[in-house]
Amino acid sequence: MATEHELAARFAALGRQLFREDDAVPTVERVVQLAIELVPACDDCGLMLRRRRATVVTASASSPRGERCDNLQYQLDEGPCLEAIWEDESYLSGDLENDPRWRRWGPAAAAEGIHSVLSIRLVSDDETIGSLNLYAEEYDAFSADDVDTALIFASHATLAMSSARLVTGLRTAMQSRHLIGIAQGILVARYEIDVESAFDVLRRCSNDTNIRLSDIAAQVVAAGALPPDLLDRSLAQETGRRGHDSPDPP
Repeated sequence: MATEHELAARFAALGRQLFREDDAVPTVERVVQLAIELVPACDDCGLMLRRRRATVVTASASSPRGERCDNLQYQLDEGPCLEAIWEDESYLSGDLENDPRWRRWGPAAAAEGIHSVLSIRLVSDDETIGSLNLYAEEYDAFSADDVDTALIFASHATLAMSSARLVTGLRTAMQSRHLIGIAQGILVARYEIDVESAFDVLRRCSNDTNIRLSDIAAQVVAAGALPPDLLDRSLAQETGRRGHDSPDPP
C-alpha cells in the first residue's frame, strides 16, 4: 500500500500528464489509460459523457470489451455507469452476475468475463458530466483503497476534461470567427458590397438553409463565392434592402 506522500506525488504527476493536453479528445483517451495504470485491479475502462438532449455516449474505452460493457448498458437501459450519471451516485459491485440491481446487464457483463465494476460519477460545477467506469475480471476486485484512489483521480480527470473542453470550445469559436471574416472579405471583393452587408448575406443564407453560419462561411471560402443556389436570392435581398435604405436622389 502506498504512503500518503507517495500517493500525493503520484497524483501530482498524473495531474501534469492530464493537463499537457489542451484538446478534449486526447484528454479523455489519456484519462482512460491512466485509470488502468493507477488502479491495478482494473482490466478494462470506459468513460461515458453526457450530451445534449439527455443522451450518453462512450467518449473513450481502453479495449473492445470495455466498450461492449458500456454498449450493453445502452442496449439494456440499465447498469451502474448510467446510474452514476442519472442518479448522481457512484457504484461498486463485486459479483455482477448475482447483483440484484442490474438483473439483465450484470449477467451480460459476466458473460464478457467481467465480474466487478466501479463506476465513479464525474462532476463539474455541481453538474454530472459523465462517469468513469472501471471493469475487472476478478470477483470483489476493488478494495476500499482502490475506491478512494479512483475518486481522487476522477476529480483530477474532471478538471482536466473541463479545461480541455473549454480550450477546444474557445479555439473553435476563434476559428469560426476568422473563417467568417475571410468569407466577408470574399463577398466584399466579388460582389462590391460593404462588410456589414456581407455579414447580413451570410446570416441570411444560414437562416434560409438552417446551416450554421460558420459552415456557410466555409463554403464561401472554399468556392470563392456564394453557393449557386443562394447567390441570386441572397444578393437580390441585400440589394433591395440597400436600395430601400438609400436616400432619394435630389
